[in-house]
Amino acid sequence: MTERIEGHGGELALAALRAYGVREMFTLSGGHVFPLYDAAHKAGFPLYDVRHEQSAVFAAEAVAKLQRRPGLAVLTAGPGVTNGISGLTSAYFNASPVLVMGGRAPQFRWGSGSLQEMDHLPLVAPVTKHAETVFGPDDIPRAVTAALTAALTPHRGPVFLDFPLEAIFSVAVAELPALPGIPPLEADPDEVAKAAGLIAAAARPVVIAGSDVYAGDAVDALRAAAEALQVPVFTNGMGRGALPPEHPLAFAKARRVALKGADVVVVVGTPLDFRLGFGDFGDATVVHVVDAPSQRASHVQPAAAPAGDLRAILTAFAGHTGDRADHADWVAQLRVAEDAAKARDAEEMAADTDPIRPARVYGELRRVLARDAITIGDGGDFVSYAGRYLEPAQPGTWLDPGPYGCLGTGMGYAMGARVSHPDRQICVLMGDGAAGFSLMDVESLVRQKLPVVIVVGNNGIWGLEKHPMRAMYGYDVAADLQPELRYDRVVEALGGAGETVAKAADLGPALTRAFDAGVPYLVNVLTDPADAYPRSSNLA
Repeated sequence: MTERIEGHGGELALAALRAYGVREMFTLSGGHVFPLYDAAHKAGFPLYDVRHEQSAVFAAEAVAKLQRRPGLAVLTAGPGVTNGISGLTSAYFNASPVLVMGGRAPQFRWGSGSLQEMDHLPLVAPVTKHAETVFGPDDIPRAVTAALTAALTPHRGPVFLDFPLEAIFSVAVAELPALPGIPPLEADPDEVAKAAGLIAAAARPVVIAGSDVYAGDAVDALRAAAEALQVPVFTNGMGRGALPPEHPLAFAKARRVALKGADVVVVVGTPLDFRLGFGDFGDATVVHVVDAPSQRASHVQPAAAPAGDLRAILTAFAGHTGDRADHADWVAQLRVAEDAAKARDAEEMAADTDPIRPARVYGELRRVLARDAITIGDGGDFVSYAGRYLEPAQPGTWLDPGPYGCLGTGMGYAMGARVSHPDRQICVLMGDGAAGFSLMDVESLVRQKLPVVIVVGNNGIWGLEKHPMRAMYGYDVAADLQPELRYDRVVEALGGAGETVAKAADLGPALTRAFDAGVPYLVNVLTDPADAYPRSSNLA
């Protein structure tokens, strides 16, 4: 059943957005999209603005990731849209259901050289699931509904709409479509049964679960499958925390031992990309479980590859009635390796060195982060350590750039996380290189009273580039930053607070002050530039 509504293009769009559960707008002010602001203002619809359009898209993506619903970014025409394309591309690689709405020069003058006249669609089409220009105001509700349906249909991803000036500013009567249902995709039952049989009969199976397990609301089903089949589980991306660290089948440190010894490797809800050695696990049989046929790897031939609703597939695994091997010895073997690695990590996280080793930063963070804290990684070298030393206790609490590896996510993700979880700790882990991309948006957080803690690992170099370049060539170029730069003073100048820490013993008190501050607070940690993490790390 449809509903007829009247209003200008912004009001028509907002009605369709709200029907789909969108609850806030992230933007950077631009005249081409004034009607969307007008509609939000009059309706009391929350609007958050930033200092660079990429932050608006990253904020929308954080909402989409954390809340598993559409996130919205509104960008003005031309450079507003192009500034947001890195955010769109990250959302595309991360399967995040983000809607970007762009302004557009007037169609009736198209080709005459209007301000910021540009056809955005050829640029955004390769990194979106749906991209459309909406030429009439009465067509806006239909277009918004179609775009959001596409964004939420597995395999999920970003979508784009733009509106010529005359379409968004004009008044019309339009039909607000009923929300179409998105039925779960049913996997081939024979393929599911084949995969379950391979896992159950394996002597040394391993499961690696990724972001789509969280996005597909399949965390409970993953736990049930792991417990029923008694299979050790490793996680990456937003799959981290799907099994809490204390769970007897949860592993994080023994992955190299596990993959070297496994006879069946089951990858669920994450691609067989560089983070997983491109799916090359030696002689092990590979099972790849994905949420849509489009996500099956084309460069690897798995023994089984069920594609469909992950919750249903994992539930079927848990209910497997065929023969099951005893995996107790294998799990015990991995636990020995896990415990040994944890002991080594504990020593590193307690290192009392001068200058500070990055591991010590994470040792101190582990003392102050709550179980439901949202941790955000924005960086290369420094954030690589986070993937090793931090163990999220709950799913949906870890945000990083994902396989696209785009720096600059930090402040946008922080904004989206704070909006999503007003009462939780929000901690951004940022390299000093990454700080150059988005730190100005601390001003946006300050102005809109969105407190977060930012921990900068400040080693004065591009660590993942400087050391490899020196190893390859005997020298390095374009790999140095200002040593001991006072990023905390930048935050203070923008209205926040912060301090620089040069001694390991001062880390704990500084972090306590940061989480108690109630304003954006940056802890600028001077870390050892010689202590760089290897590029081969799998942080996502």
